Amino acid sequence: MKTLKITIPEGFQVNDLNKETGEITFSPIPKSIKDRIKTFDDVLKENGITRKEFEKTCKDLPPHKIASNMIEEITKAVNEDWVADWYNHSQYKYIPYFICSASGGFSCDDFSHWNSYSSVGVRLCYKSSDLATHFGKLFTDIYKDFLTA
Repeated sequence: MKTLKITIPEGFQVNDLNKETGEITFSPIPKSIKDRIKTFDDVLKENGITRKEFEKTCKDLPPHKIASNMIEEITKAVNEDWVADWYNHSQYKYIPYFICSASGGFSCDDFSHWNSYSSVGVRLCYKSSDLATHFGKLFTDIYKDFLTA
């Protein structure tokens, strides 16, 4: 068997490899992080982690700790290369804001932001209110496990 190395064109991803014909199809990588991430598996893919690798790190952890690990992965993927600067007091940092009612309701209402002098850790911050709101709503069940377990 001979090996052929193919370089994936910039801005594209492999869609399919037909092992019978050897045909490879490519598709453009969606530009927006909101287009690229729809599920937690998309988060893992964005971070270059397999589901098996992630589950190995969560072995024997309680549900709220697993959810915490998931939120850290989500935040890392969504923020792409942006890293919150704890010492930059003019840099806003955003988190999803949830409403928990006495009747058992739990929903993502909007976002909240704070300056870096807050006592809240920056590892779970988003770089924009839009991303905090969008991904808070998309992953509400994970945040619920994190906050209520």
